[in-house]
Amino acid sequence: MAVLITGIGELTTNDPALGRIPDAALVLDGSRVAWAGPAASAPAADERVDVEGRAVLPGWVDSHTHLVYAGDRTAEFEARMAGKPYTAGGIAITVGATREASDEQLAANLRRHVDEAARQGTTCLETKTGYGLTVADEARSARIAGEVVDEVTFLGAHLVPPGADAESYVDLVCGKMLDAVAESVRWADVFCETGAFDEAQSARVLKAAAERGLGLRVHGNQLGEGPGVRLAVELGAASVDHCTYLSDADVEALASSETVATLLPACDLSTRQPLPPARRLLDAGATVALASNANPGSSYTTSMAFCVATAVLQMRMTIEEAVWAATAGGAKALRREDVGVLRPGSRADVHVLDAPSVTHLAYRPGVPLTGAVWRAGVRVAG
Repeated sequence: MAVLITGIGELTTNDPALGRIPDAALVLDGSRVAWAGPAASAPAADERVDVEGRAVLPGWVDSHTHLVYAGDRTAEFEARMAGKPYTAGGIAITVGATREASDEQLAANLRRHVDEAARQGTTCLETKTGYGLTVADEARSARIAGEVVDEVTFLGAHLVPPGADAESYVDLVCGKMLDAVAESVRWADVFCETGAFDEAQSARVLKAAAERGLGLRVHGNQLGEGPGVRLAVELGAASVDHCTYLSDADVEALASSETVATLLPACDLSTRQPLPPARRLLDAGATVALASNANPGSSYTTSMAFCVATAVLQMRMTIEEAVWAATAGGAKALRREDVGVLRPGSRADVHVLDAPSVTHLAYRPGVPLTGAVWRAGVRVAG
């Protein structure tokens, strides 16, 4: 059944040929966009929805989350707000709770967060394993994630489990663990950071994953300058995520590559780190994405609108840049062309704002502005 969405005050398409269209309309046919353009030229459809002058944009593409987990880290957050520094070691708390949880508990928690994100306009979402850190627990995390989200990433190299030998654990990640998850995931990631995995260990993990046909992602340069960005670019990773501390060489490498710099401002706020240098990256010509990094320890939010507002108000991104980064930028970080854009043939992921313009996402920070959401042509909110 075709649905005509009309009365659109401002349509952000992210398509260079269509641009931003005032007084616009969309036609959704099944799971795809069939038509986009001026409302006066809209074709007929089976159903008509008038959004009465509201702004419409593609659904958010959240390309970095960690949502297969159990447990709670409120106490860690409270301690951090009282002055305790953030370190990678807190992940171990979630690992223990996740191992003890049933499949049903992990799946229910994942669905709860995905539904929460969808009600705020997120229509395409990636999530990672990485809170199991045994062959069996990583395999079940990957399987559960694959039943719920769009994109699944293997992050067995999240942290060396307490008591394990680092080199032996990397052997496990590159061998039996990778074998166990490979059929359930599209991507592999590594936390290349002090307190997690060094450059040599990270390279081993990424190369092993590439040999299995997986795409690559990297957690890099979160806690200080390091090899993460360089390694990601050298190995052709789709994205390097965090990018909080960047040298001039890092910025130049990103600007001259296809690797997307995925910025996670909610995490930097929660860990009281500096915000990533978005303006530097954009001015150099790098491709930038915004993502929530939703996880129980360092960024417990599913609000992409919050990330957009932060990027505009505190990271000197323009509204247009931030909205693009949270939609089309996320799609590029996932190497997808069917999401993050509204044009004929794209997935019918539509986000209607209770506002006349996307500018209100930063103009009215903290105000819930999602009016309606379609995901793959199905209305899921509003």
